[in-house]
Amino acid sequence: MPQGVDVRNGEAGKVEVSGEVDGRGREILTEEALAFVAELQTRFGPRREELLARRSERRAQVARTGRLDFLPETAHIRAEPAWRVNLAPRDLIDRRVEITGPTDPKMAVNALNSGAQAWLADLEDANTPHWHNVVTGQVVLSDAVRRRLSYTSPDGKEYRLGDGRLATIIVRPRGWHLTERHVAVDGEPASASLVDFGLYFFHNAHELLGRGSGPYFYLPKLESHLEARLWADVFAYAEQRLGIRRGRVRATVLIETIPAAFEMEEILYELRHYAAGLNAGRWDYLFSIIKYFRDAGPDFVLPDRNAVTMTAPFMRAYTELLVRTCHKRGAFAIGGMAAFVPSRRDPAVNETAFERVRADKEREARDGFDGSWVAHPDLVPLCNEMFDVRLGAHRNQLSRLREDVHVTADDLLDLASTPGAVTMRGLRNNVAVALRYLTAWLGGTGAVAIFNLMEDAATAEIARSQLWQWIHNRTKLDTGEKVTPELVGDAVAEEYERLRAEVGTGDGGVGDSLDAARNLLERVVLGDDFVDFLTVPAYDLIDSTT
Repeated sequence: MPQGVDVRNGEAGKVEVSGEVDGRGREILTEEALAFVAELQTRFGPRREELLARRSERRAQVARTGRLDFLPETAHIRAEPAWRVNLAPRDLIDRRVEITGPTDPKMAVNALNSGAQAWLADLEDANTPHWHNVVTGQVVLSDAVRRRLSYTSPDGKEYRLGDGRLATIIVRPRGWHLTERHVAVDGEPASASLVDFGLYFFHNAHELLGRGSGPYFYLPKLESHLEARLWADVFAYAEQRLGIRRGRVRATVLIETIPAAFEMEEILYELRHYAAGLNAGRWDYLFSIIKYFRDAGPDFVLPDRNAVTMTAPFMRAYTELLVRTCHKRGAFAIGGMAAFVPSRRDPAVNETAFERVRADKEREARDGFDGSWVAHPDLVPLCNEMFDVRLGAHRNQLSRLREDVHVTADDLLDLASTPGAVTMRGLRNNVAVALRYLTAWLGGTGAVAIFNLMEDAATAEIARSQLWQWIHNRTKLDTGEKVTPELVGDAVAEEYERLRAEVGTGDGGVGDSLDAARNLLERVVLGDDFVDFLTVPAYDLIDSTT
């Protein structure tokens, strides 16, 4: 297939693919599939740009007022008691355990075989947008849908799908803020969201429906109901375009930004024909709060990221409001990530961590969540156990309306009541996690086990944004020192030397990305201006041919 495809069907312009199109990538990057992506980009790209500009305007307003609130102009949607989202399809009724992870073939096989009810196939935070990963991820998904996915490791170990029930596939495309530079429409990079959605939907929607499932998605990083409306229009057009009955697409929205927390009902309303639920995306939610209120003073400075638990008052308000909102409207409430990665060598670490995961999942089940996330197959039985105890013979908790919950704007913004402190240990941990994650990310790996936790772009965002905020607020540490650029710069230099000694450089290993990772970390942490998303400048550092 040629690298450039000229589509002239009245709906789209010229599509140019600048990355390699070879091997099984030719099955994905067909002229017909790219024409479909181009139609989506031509039709919906301008609205996407407008909504991104609106994000900046809204953040500027918050910077002036230090305040967010529920929208008065949509109060009628929240007050109307009658509307509900459409009933869920059969394979989304029980979602008590969902396993998340990237779309490399080995991890995909393990996730599908894990015993979890669903697999969040992550094309976003657990993936790096190297062109090879973008295309290979679509190949893996196509094979997974058709139950023909397999993998043989370099040492000859084979990974194959089981014969029984596999986890239901729910794909997370990249967020609205990202572009795919390897796919241009009329000379401009296409929306990464539309590329990921369009290729998967085009190749798999009919196949999924024929197998008794459907095209299911997780929608990341939405900041308003208007962004949800855009997705609803994309779904409606895609279904009509491919001759699929309306409402077969189903979407679960990650409530992982602070403005979206104030528009949960409106988001469900806009997607009511398509909505399958909301998810408490806790890590990106913390990042969003720090980003939004980074210059709002000491009342919005959080303690060490590992000290901020789901029992903090503002996090309790967020999760309880999410459950109440979902069940009021007939949608599923899905809990947050258990990021612990079991150790094969340290039973003591496992014992402590498993107890924390157990308490976290038991709390979510008790609060009314219908299911939750884990990052490792070994955690599936534990999460299942906690929800089995609460659910009994039921498959979800939609009947628990949580009418006892009453959450105000002040409750959602009460960061000052969060227990904990900003410590030197926390500062060094943030530096270590951010530097190690960026090094791996630039090398092509988006989900990285660091200190027995599965770190992805969201947790790296928390680490680097806290460092920036602490510097700009001259936050006092437990040692009595104030956080300064010099203090953080010294910590970065020390961690750089430690990591370089661990991984080395040369031979194309992860250490080859270390210098670029350090430079990027220093730029986003020590710079005067706050960078909205770490992955945007990181994307610029990836070789454009990879």
